[in-house]
Amino acid sequence: MGRIIAIANQKGGVGKTTTSVNLAACLAEKGKKVLAIDMDPQGNMTSGLGVDKSNIDLTIYDAMLGECNIGECMIVKPLENKKLNLSLLPSNRELAGAEVDFITQERPQYILKDLLESIKDKYDFTIIDCPPALGILTVNSMTAANTVIVPIQCEFYALDGLSQLIYTIDLIKQKLNKQLEIEGVVFTMYDARTNLSLEVVENVKNNLDQYIYKSIIPRNVRLAEAPSFGLPINLYDSKSAGAQGYRDLAAEVINNKLYANM
Repeated sequence: MGRIIAIANQKGGVGKTTTSVNLAACLAEKGKKVLAIDMDPQGNMTSGLGVDKSNIDLTIYDAMLGECNIGECMIVKPLENKKLNLSLLPSNRELAGAEVDFITQERPQYILKDLLESIKDKYDFTIIDCPPALGILTVNSMTAANTVIVPIQCEFYALDGLSQLIYTIDLIKQKLNKQLEIEGVVFTMYDARTNLSLEVVENVKNNLDQYIYKSIIPRNVRLAEAPSFGLPINLYDSKSAGAQGYRDLAAEVINNKLYANM
């Protein structure tokens, strides 16, 4: 059975898209068949996987509007390394119209779930990059997902807004998706040279009643450079600390006990 994971945090700048792109690529590197879905109108997951978001005829937006089928907007193996079994449902700024366009549709919260129904089990993992807002796109993503991974930046305000996100996830579980679970929290932008990063990690561990991944993603120059080349970190600099961090996270995700009975 395929696993659908939403990567979500309504706070911007926490490494959400970086985690979505690189987790998807590292899962594919480990031999998994992966579908990446860009549900953010900024389209950064799309460009981070080597696709020019300004030069796409069809996107996930068109599929959700019913103007094409999901296969027509899918980009199969967009990366230069074709050995990675990773496909992409891209987006661009047109997706920003979703809040207005989808509200008139029947079952607007289930549009993505219904779209994925026929293909979800063709992939070992589907990774959804959610926008940094708790609107209709994030609701659709979580309604379609089995679990949510929450990236948290190692900085002073790490816990800000997290209670609202957890409340939203619980609400979606009650009303729309009874199977939804928080898979875990992953720390990003960890700087081992500062006491602050360590203090944030300890503070979150002491105050958050959620599973926390052991893999911690470091603050890494090569990780920051990779998107401008349209490559995930494992293809841009395979030996970097960032690549190792996301490989470790991918291994943990594969072995997460939450899926033992799936």
